[in-house]
Amino acid sequence: MAPTHDHPGEYAADDPVRLLAIRDTPLSVDEVFRAVGDDAAGGIALFVGTVRNHDGGQDVGALGYSCHPSAEDELRKVAEKVVADFPVRALAAVHRVGELAVGDLAVVVAVACPHRAEAFDACRKLIDDLKHEVPIWKHQRFSDGTEEWVGAC
Repeated sequence: MAPTHDHPGEYAADDPVRLLAIRDTPLSVDEVFRAVGDDAAGGIALFVGTVRNHDGGQDVGALGYSCHPSAEDELRKVAEKVVADFPVRALAAVHRVGELAVGDLAVVVAVACPHRAEAFDACRKLIDDLKHEVPIWKHQRFSDGTEEWVGAC
């Protein structure tokens, strides 16, 4: 069945990018969830990335994120591409920089769309592209004294 334009919620909202930030303070799932609230959305997909206690078979003792000064501009480009490719009603993405502890929230993204499948697909695209295109680097220090930089979050 073809769209009839009778329901504006079937199409992207005028300004669906509601919240984009890179912060050195703790992130809030509630803030991101509230930012994507939209009466025309039937589905909200939310992804939360946390600092885990291991990577590549090694125990992580400490971890820090840093970013290039252009990171928020690149995050906006990623968000706008997701909005262009999906019927996004609302989108939010925040990433943490600085020193984090195991269990801390590193990234929270959410997308609201008219239907759940679209929301899942758009949210996956948002987090995957954020990880690959936004210049945020992870510095992991392992309990054995070794360390590594990861090119993107």
